[in-house]
Amino acid sequence: MQTDHGVRFEWGPVGAARLAEDVACLVVVDVLSFTTSVTVAVEAGTHVIPYRWRDETAATFAEQMGAELAVGRRMATTTSPWSLSPAALRRAPFTPRLVLPSPNGSTIAAAARESTVVAASLRNATAVGRWLVDRGYGTSERPVAVIASGERWPDGSLRPALEDLLGAGAVIASLCRHGRDRLSPEATVAAAAFAGVTDVGTTVATSASGRELIDDGYADDVAIATELDACGAVPVLTNGAFAAAG
Repeated sequence: MQTDHGVRFEWGPVGAARLAEDVACLVVVDVLSFTTSVTVAVEAGTHVIPYRWRDETAATFAEQMGAELAVGRRMATTTSPWSLSPAALRRAPFTPRLVLPSPNGSTIAAAARESTVVAASLRNATAVGRWLVDRGYGTSERPVAVIASGERWPDGSLRPALEDLLGAGAVIASLCRHGRDRLSPEATVAAAAFAGVTDVGTTVATSASGRELIDDGYADDVAIATELDACGAVPVLTNGAFAAAG
């Protein structure tokens, strides 16, 4: 799919699995809020271990990994302060290792096989694009696939999410600014979508996903997720954990 293009774009775990077959790097974008949470944790020096299932097996897995477990937003407590909320992660005490369950972001990361996996968001899009180009990604010989995670409808099917389209478009736009021009039509349209938005913060906050989080009391998470290019860290999956690239 999208062969002969150095920069490609697709949606969700299924799209990631298809493109992962012949790319050198997979960039995961889950703005609200897996990859945003990864950037916040990695900035603090934490290694983030993705895990696909947010169920009773997550606690066992975290114990096996010698890591703390991030719980659901509403489940955070004073004794278990780490959650999928970026704002909660900023407030939580430092932990060297954190298991972060996410059915979308973690599943996409797992689809990468032998490819390099990078976590990107609106917070670090420019840094990710620059890092990829510096390491030779984004060419026909070393193609990169940027994956917008999306959300889920109640029946489990993919719901394309505006914030992830913008996050992916921001990464692709950064690749273009740093010299990559062999974009698939899908990647070209994603970059154009990002370029066409003048106020990313307001756009995400008033989108379906943004309003849902704000109405549930998590306006701070939306604000952090839209800190455009506030983060210079590039989280790369290494030995099963996301850590800041050197």
